Amino acid sequence: QVQLVESGGGFVQPEGSLRLSCAASGPNLRHYGIGWFRRTPGKELEEVSCISSRPDITYYADSVKARFTISRDDAENMVYLQINNLKSEDTGIYSCAAVWDYGLGCSPTILGSASKFDYWGQGTQVIVSS
Repeated sequence: QVQLVESGGGFVQPEGSLRLSCAASGPNLRHYGIGWFRRTPGKELEEVSCISSRPDITYYADSVKARFTISRDDAENMVYLQINNLKSEDTGIYSCAAVWDYGLGCSPTILGSASKFDYWGQGTQVIVSS
């Protein structure tokens, strides 16, 4: 059983930066793809990024490309999401989720649905406002 806890959210002004952390307990994450999801009122749940158990396979939604960077430290059982040049539309609750991806990746194209992720954290809130 993988347990995930997010941290690092907060209130930030536009063009600011945050680093979100996803800490895992239980089995080592090295076999799991980890996705970051954003939930915004009135919008569908969006997978903004993911990193495969093969860390050279990453995914970014078009809305966050060039601004978000995902990374992982399997020794520490941590995954990070660096967010730069924040925009008001980045406001939302960010959750990390884990899936045993067999090294194939964890993008929406590969998995087809967020429901394929097996374990979810509670989320951390990001508010971008001036």
